[in-house]
Amino acid sequence: MNQDEMTLVEHLRELRKRLLWVLVALVAGMAIGLLFAKKTILFLTQQPPARGMELNAFSPWEPIRIYMNFGLLIGLLLVLPVALYHIWAFVKPGLRPVEQRATLAYIPFATLLFLVGLGFGYFVVFPMAFMFGSNISHSIGIKETYGMAQYFGFMFNILLPVALVFELPIIVMFLTRLRLLNPQRLSKLRRYAYMALVIIAAVITPPDALSAIIVFIPMVLLYEFSVLLSRLVYRKQVAQDLAWEAEYGAK
Repeated sequence: MNQDEMTLVEHLRELRKRLLWVLVALVAGMAIGLLFAKKTILFLTQQPPARGMELNAFSPWEPIRIYMNFGLLIGLLLVLPVALYHIWAFVKPGLRPVEQRATLAYIPFATLLFLVGLGFGYFVVFPMAFMFGSNISHSIGIKETYGMAQYFGFMFNILLPVALVFELPIIVMFLTRLRLLNPQRLSKLRRYAYMALVIIAAVITPPDALSAIIVFIPMVLLYEFSVLLSRLVYRKQVAQDLAWEAEYGAK
């Protein structure tokens, strides 16, 4: 019992150490992000749909808040590989050596998929949602006056969920490696997963069927790709288990 309690305390200490490292990296990343926040804001305001648009500040705090939000966002992007590494390091003792090497390789791919998700959200979903609202305003004779906080807040509310959805293949592979998921379970959950994806697509897109379908289809492909990757990982695990059992039995 005492040994179990000591083991739990050691796990909590390890978790605290990992969280502290991530927090330090986040502070450093945000400091770097604040240096590039101004250039990022100016660059985005020169891209469609913001190009030529007059963005207003409705309070003295709005520019400061947007500036800090961009610094935090850039910091999160920089700290993402560090956070993923410490998650891997925390679960590493419970993995076999071959699983440790395999899951460590997920970190660069997870970062890449997050960036791809941001790109898809910014170049596809965000313009589509913005133009839908703008066309509605024009059709009913409303003059558009946008605040910078509302514009960038609308952008973040679309980009971040889309980027997180693009992490699905890596998350599924990682959980399969940890033996918390398997392709059979994912297949049984397919109808519920599709329902969740429909809800996400409907929330982050304009209220029309075409926009939701345009976003829903890549999400479905991501889920099916995740099931395929889970099946590949699971087959390797089964083969490794059989080989280990055969060798152990031979001894």
